[in-house]
Amino acid sequence: MRVGYNPHKDKLKPKSDYFHQVVIPVYIPNSEVYFKDSLQILKYCLESLFKTCHSKTFISLINNGSSKEVAEYINKLFEEGYIHEIVHTASIGKLNAVLKGVVGHDFELVTVADADVLFLENWQHETYEIFNQFPKCGVVCPVPSPKVLKQFTSNIIVEKLFSKSMKFVSVSNPKALEHFAESIGNPQFYNKYNLDSYLAVENNGKRAVVGAAHFVATYRGVLFSSEGIRYSQYSLGGGSENKILDEPVLKNGYWRLSTIDNFAYHMGNTNEKWIGEVLQVLPNEISEVTKLLSFEIKKTNRISFLIKEFLFKIIKNKLFWKKFLHYKGLTKEASIHY
Repeated sequence: MRVGYNPHKDKLKPKSDYFHQVVIPVYIPNSEVYFKDSLQILKYCLESLFKTCHSKTFISLINNGSSKEVAEYINKLFEEGYIHEIVHTASIGKLNAVLKGVVGHDFELVTVADADVLFLENWQHETYEIFNQFPKCGVVCPVPSPKVLKQFTSNIIVEKLFSKSMKFVSVSNPKALEHFAESIGNPQFYNKYNLDSYLAVENNGKRAVVGAAHFVATYRGVLFSSEGIRYSQYSLGGGSENKILDEPVLKNGYWRLSTIDNFAYHMGNTNEKWIGEVLQVLPNEISEVTKLLSFEIKKTNRISFLIKEFLFKIIKNKLFWKKFLHYKGLTKEASIHY
């Protein structure tokens, strides 16, 4: 029997001071073979996050069927106030875990990161700078990559096809690209032309690299409610990341961009000496949060989207693509091998 009136009924929830959410799905089912160093890698990931994020950051960890040891570690972080939300679940797949992290929230920005990301100083500041300078930006990755140039970038490339504001520029940090290639176990992932130049767009003196990877990226929060996606049938891969993290950005008319310099590392699943060395030089405190501009919600124009997709298919044709690369600043030789 209910007695009395719930004092919270029909009352609006107070507006949160947090405006930036970080969602990290964690899948470490055991400490054997592939996962033998994974808990330590997770600890490095979170230590770097705590050192580099500002006080208006809401941190959500989604325990996606991890071991008891991992669950206890995550619970301890919550009890000590380092993180703001935990979701414990059976193994439901990375993207379903991400969806559980964003549901029930309404943050202006949402960063989705793998549990093996090492965050570097100023990653938030540089991310905000790109959102501020490029009003059409929908997602920012703090790790630039020439390999994602053609992935869900049709709107940028078509819109800026004849603009001098989009051109190839020298890679700011080629060693960081080489580091990423090593971290995924493929040292030859980037060729010498990739390490030399990437396509960038410029506005008000600020540059951003065209395209964005999704192992760590910051999205406009509205993108997670615009498509009505509730479930992925894949544990990992199978196009699930494309459908949930990539396609909504493009279909809503937003750009996928990355920072010019490198502001995060991919650690992989092996505990290596360099990780501790990077952590040691990270600051223990960060400066005040950068003021964000107000975001305007774009209205999707399906006809415009289809026209740009059609034109991009033509541009991506092997013959035209080489001409496009050369037109935007690559040498003829680089255009062939890029």
